[in-house]
Amino acid sequence: MQAVYNIAEICAQHGITDVVLSPGSRSAPLTLAFARHPSLTVRVVPDERAAAFIGLGIAQAQRRAVALVCTSGTAGLNYAPAVAEAFFQHVPLVVFTADRPPEWIDQLDGQTIRQRNLYGAHAKGEFEFPVDTSAADAKWHSARIVNEAINLAQAAPAGPVQVNVPLREPFYPKAGEEIRYEKDVKIIREVPSLTVRAGSDLPDLFSALKRKHQVTIVVGQIGHKPQLVAALQKVSKNLSIPVIGDAISNLEIDAAQGMPAFISHHDISLAGLGAPRKLELRPHLLITLGNSLISKALKLFLREANPASHWHLQPVGVAPDTFRSLTHLVRTDPTKLLERWAEAVPQPRSAYFTAWQQAEVKAVDFLKNFFSDGTQPFNEFSAFRHALAALPGTTALHLANSMAVRYANILGIPPGRQIEVFANRGTSGIDGCNSTAVGAALAQPHRPVVLLTGDVAFFYDRNAFWHNYPTPNLRVVLFNNHGGGIFRIIDGPRQQPELDEFFETRQLLTAENTARDFGLRYFSVASFDELEAALPVFFAAEGGAALLEVMTDSKTNAAFFEDYRAAVKAAF
Repeated sequence: MQAVYNIAEICAQHGITDVVLSPGSRSAPLTLAFARHPSLTVRVVPDERAAAFIGLGIAQAQRRAVALVCTSGTAGLNYAPAVAEAFFQHVPLVVFTADRPPEWIDQLDGQTIRQRNLYGAHAKGEFEFPVDTSAADAKWHSARIVNEAINLAQAAPAGPVQVNVPLREPFYPKAGEEIRYEKDVKIIREVPSLTVRAGSDLPDLFSALKRKHQVTIVVGQIGHKPQLVAALQKVSKNLSIPVIGDAISNLEIDAAQGMPAFISHHDISLAGLGAPRKLELRPHLLITLGNSLISKALKLFLREANPASHWHLQPVGVAPDTFRSLTHLVRTDPTKLLERWAEAVPQPRSAYFTAWQQAEVKAVDFLKNFFSDGTQPFNEFSAFRHALAALPGTTALHLANSMAVRYANILGIPPGRQIEVFANRGTSGIDGCNSTAVGAALAQPHRPVVLLTGDVAFFYDRNAFWHNYPTPNLRVVLFNNHGGGIFRIIDGPRQQPELDEFFETRQLLTAENTARDFGLRYFSVASFDELEAALPVFFAAEGGAALLEVMTDSKTNAAFFEDYRAAVKAAF
């Protein structure tokens, strides 16, 4: 078992500090190796699906790899949603799946499935740990495999890697037998490439940039990067280029006062503008960086715009052609390239830049005026706006998929509070929204972590709270309209007679029992007055983890959102 015990030591020497495991018998040697290692923080989460998303949340917050450990059989399959999310969001996870030895596969033995390459195209790689490590070469091979897996998970673009570990009995050390870690175990470190091209290496690209008249930069999902934000602001100011970003682009965190505002309310302006005005905003050169976008209006606009040139800045990895217009894949560090461009001699403000700025200002003014109407009924869109406005400074804001992330993208993130935004937009599933936020709260105990979520996503992932670790910094705002309310808002399902039963899937649950079961302070509101009274107490730093349930009516929500859509059309 020494080679198995060394897995924990190799992880520790590579800088992995956190392990999330789910109990099982076949995985006992792995469990003991990680649990007894003095340099590792090991947390037990019984539900493997929740465990994997909690690991994802920890890895997002810490910006380094997290190890997952599970037993054999379907346990590893329950990791799959989080593994897929990590793959598309470029989050490093090292997944150790305990397995039966190969001679027992397909022999009707319990908890036995085909575990090799369990995640297929949604993992960066798969490694098979040797069954017998008694020979010196086999032990060397086993250490090499773990090193390769960790290096691959963390190499750009980062992502999940599986190490399948077949284990034979006996699983447990004898009474009094100690687990020993070999400090001289083989360690292979990967040095990142030093040859990624920077802006100074691309003079022809910069010359082409200056010749273009209508240039737009669009930033997809990306973590908080102050240097990148500063470079984008300077490029926008000096070269008169509008920079567009969704809420998950995290552009507003470090936005300096007196600099050009980023375009963050495009969901409103692009939904309201007619064809002639959209033509004025059409880019001749589109420059993109980052991952996915939330805004359907922006995606459709850019696909219809069909810019003559589209440059995507990405050092490594598969090149997306989201808007069907990609002409140049620029293999460079976007920050370094933009910093080089930011040194350019300032240009006069163009009519194109001014048009985008005017659309942004009009969208912001529209929001203020639309929500100032004191006669509006209590609804989740308005309640969501109140919750956003009350967020504490430095919050790690997690947005569940479905309407929560869409509302936030329309409303925008409160500026000046250092609020960083996270959302599972790699696959855009609802299956791990609670768990990812829980992982973030565990990883950053001194930072407020807030999850804004709908009822379907919340109840689907209740096992996120099934663990024994305190998360006093976690706040969950649950907008409960008793069903999949988004289906009353999007075209298609809302026009069908089967809407109530087969799409919206009505449910009568409340979260009060869930809060009680898992020790969360519970608040319930059903009016604006109740919400305004609850928010300061709910968000107060003292008191511990809490859940605020906002009760609304699905039909009222849909009618109010239709009023919003009509008002956008009228305003623009």
